[in-house]
Amino acid sequence: MHSAAVVFLAALATAAATGLGALPFAFRRGDLERWLGPANAIAAGVMLGASAGLLIEGSGRSAVRTLVGCAAGALFVHLAGRVVGDHPHLELGPLRGADARSAVLIVGVMTVHSAAEGIGVGAAFADTQTFGLLIAAAIALHNIPEGLAISLVLVPRGARPRTAAGWSVFSSIPQPLLAVPAFLFVDQVHAVLPLGLGFAAGAMVWMVGRMLLPEALEHGPRGVVVLDALAAFALMLMLQLRLVP
Repeated sequence: MHSAAVVFLAALATAAATGLGALPFAFRRGDLERWLGPANAIAAGVMLGASAGLLIEGSGRSAVRTLVGCAAGALFVHLAGRVVGDHPHLELGPLRGADARSAVLIVGVMTVHSAAEGIGVGAAFADTQTFGLLIAAAIALHNIPEGLAISLVLVPRGARPRTAAGWSVFSSIPQPLLAVPAFLFVDQVHAVLPLGLGFAAGAMVWMVGRMLLPEALEHGPRGVVVLDALAAFALMLMLQLRLVP
């Protein structure tokens, strides 16, 4: 099989793995709205852990470009939030109004984040196929909690688990789309990768600070929210640092 096809299929598998994050909700019955507090807290912790891992990786390549990308990512999502906020009757499947705005932002932010992962997969394959497969497997594994983060935002607001799984996979579509160009133009990719890593981190941090944590504190006790967020942050960061060289 041609090398580019192997890269594409490996990255496609990492995208598909994101949908597994919705599996716990397939077995969960009853009213999920009361779980909004802890669900948002866990999602926030997962995203902050992922952001920290991206910033560490980007800073090892270029601290300045990573910080520039981080600021750009935060600004981009801030502006996107204002644009989405100007549409009070926004709909996304069964979600309406504020719930739909939250869904659009979380899917958008995680889509931005997955772009950096797709570039990472392609760059790894440009080293050796063995290393590329290792990185693809690691990213597929840590895509599962990222899909969980999306599902934690969507399902308690009324989305079906299969819908959440679909949006989770959709958020990872940039991985197979960008992995092959990154594989073919690896020298150019190495120059812009810190910007992409920082951009994704800044976008997620903005999302957590402006939406997820405030909503978590609104729907749950402060102590529980903090503990849930810290535990999810620690587990996600440890997963990233251990799995992705």
